[in-house]
Amino acid sequence: MVHQFDLEFAGRPLRLEVGRLAEQANGAVLVQYGETVLLAAVTAAPSPREGIDFFPLTVDYEERMYAAGKIPGNFFRREGRPTENAILTARLTDRPLRPLFPKDFRNEVQIIVTVLSYDGENDPDTLCLLGASAALTISDIPFDGPVASVRVGVVDGRLALNPTVEQQADSVLDLVVAGTASDINMLEAGARVVPEATLIEAIAFGHAGVKELIALQQKMRAQIGRAKFSYPSFGTDHALGERVRSLVGSRIDTVLDTTEKHARAAAATALARSVAEHIGAAADAKAIGGLIEELEAEGLRQRILKHGRRPDGRGVRDLRPISCAVGVLPRTHGTGLFQRGQTQVLSIATLGSSADEQQVDSLGLDETKRYMHHYNMPPYSVGEVRRTGSPGRREIGHGALAERSLIPVLPKKEDFPYTLRVVSEVVSSNGSTSMGSVCGSSLALMDAGVPISAPVAGISIGLISSEDGADVL
Repeated sequence: MVHQFDLEFAGRPLRLEVGRLAEQANGAVLVQYGETVLLAAVTAAPSPREGIDFFPLTVDYEERMYAAGKIPGNFFRREGRPTENAILTARLTDRPLRPLFPKDFRNEVQIIVTVLSYDGENDPDTLCLLGASAALTISDIPFDGPVASVRVGVVDGRLALNPTVEQQADSVLDLVVAGTASDINMLEAGARVVPEATLIEAIAFGHAGVKELIALQQKMRAQIGRAKFSYPSFGTDHALGERVRSLVGSRIDTVLDTTEKHARAAAATALARSVAEHIGAAADAKAIGGLIEELEAEGLRQRILKHGRRPDGRGVRDLRPISCAVGVLPRTHGTGLFQRGQTQVLSIATLGSSADEQQVDSLGLDETKRYMHHYNMPPYSVGEVRRTGSPGRREIGHGALAERSLIPVLPKKEDFPYTLRVVSEVVSSNGSTSMGSVCGSSLALMDAGVPISAPVAGISIGLISSEDGADVL
């Protein structure tokens, strides 16, 4: 039986349909907004994946060129590896969903969203999260949703919900707000230098739109939602947790008092080994290590909330020592070395001709990119040994983040007719390398003689709260 749920949303018809396609998935929803259509299908393995201590979630966003009446431009004339836009959309979908699964859940879950039709007006990226959440909400997969996202722009000087692609081109703000009915759990934005007050207003405006989409999904769940299946819990054994806590006692302070990153990790490992030896042959070293991490996080939270002190001794508003250098490499067009604490990012700028612009094969109009930002983070940057290869989703996501922040300050093509590429090499990492690459890239562009309108800097912030939510910092 086919079920349809309709909503007039931001001046256009939105339809969520269940029962027509993908009946063997745990949940599947056909999303139509205007004439853009996506199929979101979610599937869960019937049993946990063995030997892991994390939730195995995979989100794939698949662009089919036929959706826009186009044939792929590559040699094989068929879709291959995901485009950069597809990877960024998958990340935009993954981030709000992942925290809403049970922490003790280890069954593999796969979400595949396929663009079947694209009208050139309604961007599929926020619809991807809507379809995935709706499919999970009506499925039997454990999920503490629903969740949804909207885009907020500025059209004719006023905030606009889900502006069309044409309206986005003229908007000074491109903000994606994702969240549940009560909270926001992801923001992503690009802006042509808008006031802080405008951004704050836009976030609240977007969340009001999110709530409409949440209500639609709740209606679906009430009418056709399936009961969630039970699963073996991989939570902490209570008895073991209490024993480890008693054995650790105040010794966790030794770990918390160690300010250097690797030394602190070594202290935590030594403490876990000592506890395991005391417990004896029945000790589960992996579980004990995880419990030590929880105690470390708990102690860290208390130090910050009660004493305003972070692991390296800084206050909550104190930055790590910062240093900057330019002209580091002799034969490159421009270089910037940005260091914040143990995080080091070396950014290199290269200028090319218009022939070096990147051609983008996408569902929309054929286009080229004049500015490219690429981000690399080799394993030595965190003192690890692992295989290197082509850029992963994280590298592509961080590169796009820095690229988006710098585009508004670049000179116009008619004033500076060069193609620009900046590569940020993370040579040492101890937090917020994406924002470090923003800073290093500003330096590199200025060193290369690019007349940017203003330097750009980035910083990451966090929110610490007690378990009951009473204390927040």
